[in-house]
Amino acid sequence: MADILELSEAIATHVQDGDFVALEGFTHLIPFAAGHELIRQRRRDLTLVRMTPDLIYDQLIGAGCASKLIYSWGGNPGVGSLHRLRDAVEQQWPRPLQTQEHSHADLANAYVAGAAGLPFAVLRAYVGSDLPKVNPRIRFIECPFTGESLAAVPALRPDVAVIHAQKADRRGNVLLWGILGVQKEAALAARRVIVTVEEIVDDLQAWPNACILPAWTVSAVCHVPGGAAPSYAHGYYPRDNRFYNAWDAIARDRDRFAQWIQRHVLETEDFAGFRRALDRSSREAA
Repeated sequence: MADILELSEAIATHVQDGDFVALEGFTHLIPFAAGHELIRQRRRDLTLVRMTPDLIYDQLIGAGCASKLIYSWGGNPGVGSLHRLRDAVEQQWPRPLQTQEHSHADLANAYVAGAAGLPFAVLRAYVGSDLPKVNPRIRFIECPFTGESLAAVPALRPDVAVIHAQKADRRGNVLLWGILGVQKEAALAARRVIVTVEEIVDDLQAWPNACILPAWTVSAVCHVPGGAAPSYAHGYYPRDNRFYNAWDAIARDRDRFAQWIQRHVLETEDFAGFRRALDRSSREAA
């Protein structure tokens, strides 16, 4: 049975400096609230993994939480670059950032291998690609049955996986729906799992073949309404496209970024406080 905890307690209990952490979500259900709590608690030297790091990873990197990033694509969706990521890679600000790039199929299979307890994943990939030239973790093996050359990559086994979902029941069973990425696979591959949810209910009322994480796979469930904003939670609220556009200018300048993090994250008590601070900033700018 998963523990029902405040998000601050879940992060304090389950995420330590130097941990290997996955915050997964794809277009929606992105765990912004949990990412902000990592910043608020000043976690350091994290190895971050995500198939599609976007704004929350830009914030974590710019706040100095990460020393390494494993990824398969990174950017501000529909807008452009992640400027705090670029600054860390190109100028080592606020600290140097190691990067390890893979393909989407590679990382998805690596999560599956981790969830299955296997040491590596095997896939048909990288024919004509230059990624194996810059990532020594991508290797090739010969199929013992056909002689075919196949790509092999190490399994992903994060210390902690963090996801956002729509619902959990009071025992800690979690239900999520809509566009799914690799949340389930990341959770099953990780040693500890934190799930923030829109609501905690008596009965999930799940339909057949729904995506459910049973309570025994989850370490902590945290009730954080709106915890995926400014991304969206299918069935609850839309994506805040204005924020994604505004982030480009905020993140381009180190001082402006640092002031934004200080005011909106470090000086707020929790994610509800962040959203109130963001609303105040929007009214002041109007």
